[in-house]
Amino acid sequence: MTAASAVLLLAGAAFCAAGALGMLRFPDLLTRLHAATKPQTIGLLLVLAGAALRAESVAAAVPLLLVAVFQLMTAPITAQTIAGGAYRAGVIDPATLTLDETGRAT
Repeated sequence: MTAASAVLLLAGAAFCAAGALGMLRFPDLLTRLHAATKPQTIGLLLVLAGAALRAESVAAAVPLLLVAVFQLMTAPITAQTIAGGAYRAGVIDPATLTLDETGRAT
């Protein structure tokens, strides 16, 4: 259990570090949002799984499950809302989009 927990914690930390590096290195808002949500969410889930393995009882691990569910519900919605607002405000260059489903001509 200790080895599995250590692997999960280290993998989660690596994902979080990769997301932070992406936030610094990526050039525009949409790619930075991707780096802020996807690897951070996966990293947090791995850290929570590692911590749950170290929990002494199921009752101690239940709050970790609640944190995971809350993260899975809020991170994608927040990123989508920020991206949509930035698009409507004109911050995002439509020419950089591969697919624009808003119906606006590029």
